[in-house]
Amino acid sequence: MELINQTPFLEKIIIYPIKSLDGVSISQATLLKSGALKYDRQWAIFDNSQKLINGKSNNKIYHLRATYNDTLTQVTLSNKENHLRQTFNLQGEIKEVELFLSEYFGCFVNLKENSITGFPDQTKASGPTIISQATLETIAQWFPHLTVEEIRRRFRANLEINRVPAFWEDQLFGNKNQGVDFHIGEVNFQGIKPCQRCIVPTKDSYTGEITKNFKEQFIIKRKETLPSWVNSSQFNHFYRVSVYTKVTNLQQETPLTVGDEVKIIDN
Repeated sequence: MELINQTPFLEKIIIYPIKSLDGVSISQATLLKSGALKYDRQWAIFDNSQKLINGKSNNKIYHLRATYNDTLTQVTLSNKENHLRQTFNLQGEIKEVELFLSEYFGCFVNLKENSITGFPDQTKASGPTIISQATLETIAQWFPHLTVEEIRRRFRANLEINRVPAFWEDQLFGNKNQGVDFHIGEVNFQGIKPCQRCIVPTKDSYTGEITKNFKEQFIIKRKETLPSWVNSSQFNHFYRVSVYTKVTNLQQETPLTVGDEVKIIDN
């Protein structure tokens, strides 16, 4: 689908305050001087051997729901199967959260905090991940039994761009170690590379049950639909979608708002 003479814009911002748990959609976010989104993956759950507890390693995490208050200072954790539900202040009740999670996972856990960069998957590209809304809609068409919202929950990107065709975000990276500069509002970003996906998107985001042949079907369709202009040097395989970014030359905390225009900077 070609969209001519229409300016791309930021359609959605989703942050994930506790890494691997549910996200929350917000209309305005703050970019920290580090380039990370404030509150995104600010907390992460670790076991007693300091191994991250996430959807790759522990299916119990899929049954745990997390909701937040408007200021993102409180989290409510719940599990319908165990009739668990408790609200915590993330500024002062970390030990109480750890006790709740230790009982839930059946092992001692730490809830660690990093308010500067959060706990990104890519420390050298710790800016928000980006995808187009049309990409999510196209992937959902590959799996007719899955909704766009379920695809969104599986791939867990931070920023969604609208008024662009599917896989538009593949313009936001060049050769290896060669970023592409773009603006969202007044903020300068650099696209780094397409995100290599793990086992998490193959799983139901509420149950952890694996969707049969998800990865295999995704790879086939991604290869078929890869835009002709894509820098293929970044695709040693086709289980990649959305883009890692970093934020350049940010001198102070800066707002990012739904509706901000998106523009690739011509070199």
